[in-house]
Order: sequence, then structure tokens, then C-alpha cells
Amino acid sequence: MPTIFGTMAIGTLLICTTVLIHIAGLVVVTHVVSRLRVRWSLHGSGGRVVAMVMVVLGLFAIAATEIWLWTFFYLLLGVSPDLETSLYLSTVTYSTVGYGDVVPARGWRLLAALEGVAGFMMIGWSTAYLVTASTRVGPFRQGDHF
Repeated sequence: MPTIFGTMAIGTLLICTTVLIHIAGLVVVTHVVSRLRVRWSLHGSGGRVVAMVMVVLGLFAIAATEIWLWTFFYLLLGVSPDLETSLYLSTVTYSTVGYGDVVPARGWRLLAALEGVAGFMMIGWSTAYLVTASTRVGPFRQGDHF
């Protein structure tokens, strides 16, 4: 069983890695969508919708990568018994759904709580990115719809 400081150290490492994945992912999504818009001439309204679909899929890929990171650590540390349970625990924790039907052992509850906070922040960051993308490359124009 880890100490509280050990759990905090692992959680801090995972949060930092999650943030780095998010930064790299947003840079890649921005670059790919910009390149594809030019290459495929996605400037009309239909093209802007396609660009937004690509942004959303990119954001899902980033979140999935971050969820898998925590999943593998849950497996490695023995927080949950198998891959499916670890993936489920990570997904419901990251997304802050937290059904409570799978609960980590007492010594690892703090780690799961840290994932929930990190997930909440990453989802908020993704939402801000999505709103910005919807007015820059998507079908919405600032001032036209709101």
C-alpha cells in the first residue's frame, strides 16, 4: 500500500504527463486540420463542418490517449484487477461520471480523485479549444450567431 506522499508523487507525474499529452495533441490537431483545410479546400460551409468533425475526433483521440495512460498505471500498480476494469475505472473517473460500481482499494482512492480533477480540467480545456475552433475553422462566425 502506498503512502499518501507516494500516491501524490505518482498522481503528480500522471497529471504532468496528461498535460503534456494534451498540449502535444492540440498542437497536432491544429496542424492537421489546418493542413487538410488547405489541401482539401475546406473553406465553404460544408468544408467547415468537415473541419469541425476532424477537430472533435482529434479531441476524442487526445482524451482516449490520456485515459489509456491512467488505465495502464492502474494495471501496473494493481489498482484494479484487469484491463477492462482498469479502463472502465479510468474512463468514468476521467470523465467525472464516477458511477461508483468500481472503486479502487483504499490506498489508491486519492490517485483516482487526482485523475478526476485532471480529467475535469482537460475536458474544460478541450471545450475552450472546441469553441475557439468553431469560430475560426468551423461553421460559426463570431457575431453572426450569438
